[in-house]
Amino acid sequence: MAHKKSAGKTKNGRDSNPKYLGIKVTPGAFAKVGSVLVRQRGTSVLPGQNVSMGRDHTLFAVKNGKVSLIYKRKTHFDNKVIQKKVVNVLPA
Repeated sequence: MAHKKSAGKTKNGRDSNPKYLGIKVTPGAFAKVGSVLVRQRGTSVLPGQNVSMGRDHTLFAVKNGKVSLIYKRKTHFDNKVIQKKVVNVLPA
C-alpha cells in the first residue's frame, strides 16, 4: 500500500511574461533621438513628424524635441472615417 498520495495533474500551471506595452514618453515631455515613444502591437498610434516606426510597430524619435499627440481623420478602405492617434516630435 502506498504511503504518499499521488501528485495531482494540473492544466493551468503556466503564465506568460508581461510585455510592457503602451506610451513611454507622455505628450508635452522632451524626447531624445532614439528614445522609444510607444510600444504597441499593430498601429493603434501612427508615426508623425520626426517619428519613425520599427519592425514590431514601436515608435521612436528621430530628432530631439517635444512630444505631441494629435488625432487625424483617416478614411478606411470601406469609406468609413475613423480617428487615429498620431505622435509628433516638434524640435525645440
